[in-house]
Amino acid sequence: MKMFKALTIAAFLISGSTFAQERSVQEVYSMMVYNFTKYVQWPDHAGSGEFVIGVVGNTDIYNTLNGWYGGKPRGSKTYVMKRFKSAADVTDWHVLYINKSKSGEVELANNKVKGKGTLVITDKNGLGEKGSSINFKMVDNKLKFELNQKAIEASNLKVSGALSSMAILI
Repeated sequence: MKMFKALTIAAFLISGSTFAQERSVQEVYSMMVYNFTKYVQWPDHAGSGEFVIGVVGNTDIYNTLNGWYGGKPRGSKTYVMKRFKSAADVTDWHVLYINKSKSGEVELANNKVKGKGTLVITDKNGLGEKGSSINFKMVDNKLKFELNQKAIEASNLKVSGALSSMAILI
C-alpha cells in the first residue's frame, strides 16, 4: 500500500498536476529525489550508519531535503544531507543531486563516484545522455525524468520496475 501511495504521488508530480504546480520547484525536486531512494537498491544496503544525499549547487533544495527528511530512518540507516559548493568536494555518497547551475561539473562528479554505488541526479536537458543516472526534464510543460540504464548499471545500482516504468529510458 505504501508503494502504491508513493507511486501515485510521483505520478501526480510527473504529470504536471495542480499539486505539482502549487509546489515550488525545490519542493517538487526534493520530494522526487527522496522518493527515488525508495525504488533503488544500493550495494551497501545492509548494515547501519548514514544514508547520505549530497547536493551540489542549490541551497534551497539542500535546505528542503534536510528540513523534511534529514534524520529520518531508512531501514537501519538515517538520512543525512550534505551540501557541496563544487563537484570537486564530492565523495561517494548514496545520492548526489547536481543542480543545473553546476551542470558543467557533472563529468567531474561522475568520475569521482564511478562504480561506487552513487545515484547521480541532474536537472538539465542533455545530462542524462552525458552520464547522470536520473535527469529531470520538462516535456510539454510537464516534469518528467530520464533514467540512464547504462549509468545505473555502471554504478552497481538496481532500479525497481515501478520506477523504470515511469521514466523516459535512455
